[in-house]
Amino acid sequence: MSNGIGAAPGIAIGRAYVLPVWEWELPEKPGKETDLASEMDKLYSSIRFSREELEEIKSEIRELIGEEESHIFNAHLAILDDPVFLNEVQDIMKRQFKAAEVAVKEAIDKFVGMFDLLEDEYMKERAGDIRDVGNRLLKHLLGDFQDVETPVEHPCISVGKELSPSQFANLNLEKTLGVVTMLGGTTSHAAIMARAIGIPCVLGMEGKLNKPIQTGDLLIIDGSTGTVLVNPEIEEVEEYQNRKALQTEEKEILRKIVTIPPVTADGKRLEIRANINSVKELTNALEYGVAGVGLFRTEFLFMERSIMPTEEEQFHIYQEALGLLNGEPLTIRAMDIGGDKPVNYIALPQEANPSMGLRAIRILLKRTDLFRTQLRAILRAGAYGKVKILLPMVSSIDDIWKSKEIIADVERELAEEGITFGRNIPVGIMIELPAAAGVADLMAQEVDFMSIGTNDLIQYVLGVDRMNEAVAELYEPFHPAVLRLLNHVARAGCKAGIPVSICGEMAGDPLALPLWIGFGIHEVSMSVQSVLPFKSRLLATNAERCKEIAEQVLTCRTSGEVRKLLTAALPTTLPAPLTGDSKGEIANGA
Repeated sequence: MSNGIGAAPGIAIGRAYVLPVWEWELPEKPGKETDLASEMDKLYSSIRFSREELEEIKSEIRELIGEEESHIFNAHLAILDDPVFLNEVQDIMKRQFKAAEVAVKEAIDKFVGMFDLLEDEYMKERAGDIRDVGNRLLKHLLGDFQDVETPVEHPCISVGKELSPSQFANLNLEKTLGVVTMLGGTTSHAAIMARAIGIPCVLGMEGKLNKPIQTGDLLIIDGSTGTVLVNPEIEEVEEYQNRKALQTEEKEILRKIVTIPPVTADGKRLEIRANINSVKELTNALEYGVAGVGLFRTEFLFMERSIMPTEEEQFHIYQEALGLLNGEPLTIRAMDIGGDKPVNYIALPQEANPSMGLRAIRILLKRTDLFRTQLRAILRAGAYGKVKILLPMVSSIDDIWKSKEIIADVERELAEEGITFGRNIPVGIMIELPAAAGVADLMAQEVDFMSIGTNDLIQYVLGVDRMNEAVAELYEPFHPAVLRLLNHVARAGCKAGIPVSICGEMAGDPLALPLWIGFGIHEVSMSVQSVLPFKSRLLATNAERCKEIAEQVLTCRTSGEVRKLLTAALPTTLPAPLTGDSKGEIANGA
């Protein structure tokens, strides 16, 4: 038994298939100055073919992995258009009269080497993007059009040194039971795509195995624990077969609570809503019984395109979503672009620290043309259902006042044009900066609701980049400082008489459930995968007990003490709807 990094949960049992390496070693061949024009033509043609291929792959895989994850391929398209990369290739060709494929290979090696020297694990992962794009260019330059693909005859567990997005896209997913790679971490594209599709995945196995895995070896992998067993004993196979069957059974049990209201055993309701990036994701979320959308990340409507979506296009998207919701609320966050969400056709400055730079509401208040177009679409859609406007990354009351002035002006504009739009649409703010959390009591007097974005709030409070593997252990949602701020915001909302919601990864963590009820949170918004496990615990929870637990948590000095307290409060029995017990007996804790 060996342990790597559990990157996507689930158990897979099957034969290994070791993926061929998608790289080329090119012999050095002298070039001539007279060949330069034809070699340049080859380079431009390979870039054009690669771009068309990536656009097609992105379109196809979007249906499988969702809107947000498919933007992995945006990074690859951006590299093809990167003048620094292209100039490096062209300079090698011009100065040394080298063939296009040789120049591309040297440029790849140079930039990959630069990224590999960085200490930031997340940035090291991006070296794989450059290598993947370079290999795609080489494929077209050399006329080798074979893609890596798993055999179609038998289901297997794909094994490779690393798995690029292009290789992942070419896997036969119907036959792929799981994925194991020697390199990579939880922020790698292989991990992101595996989680999105639901394929068990273990990464980072280099140096962990007694001998290399061979095609045909029997493997057991557990993507939750990072465990890999090579040619296991019969007893081990039987043990993991039983574990896998139990996981499948638990999923089937959870499906029984889809239509049951999200109410605790003693009658306290906590609304469960969905985080979505597209209308397609909403369709999927509704199958899990969510009561509306707590966070529509509209920036992905802008990031997936080469030109700005028009007001009419945006309007129809929001209108379509409202039609599916049948009166349930649709909370639309104004586009949260910038930082780690660049938009190619919107010129933004290069920044040393983009996560703290020009992004979100800061862009919208500078580029009011972008903001007004989106607001017109949202307000018009508001005539067809229950819409809320959510302002991202607000840091001051001035941000709120300026935004509300623009909203009021857009309303006047629509009225003068005789265009139907929703009246009195609630306006809320994201609490994701410590500054906003600190003055939540003041901000609560200016808005209709507040939504706490836990992902960013945690990283800003703790000073920890949540995408940096080197400090990943310091990103602690249950740090006492974080919890005290969450409680402060919730109390501020309660005092002002406005609802407070939670979104982000922490929102759907069943361990945090007593905090949401104890702090007085009105709704939680989460990814679809979290809905049923979270709801299962909610049904087995006692709200009065949660209030006691929340008070105790606020006296804890460390995150370890918090986790111990919350873990002890986990119910030890299933809720009544899953057991048939009409009393909904709770055997232990909350």
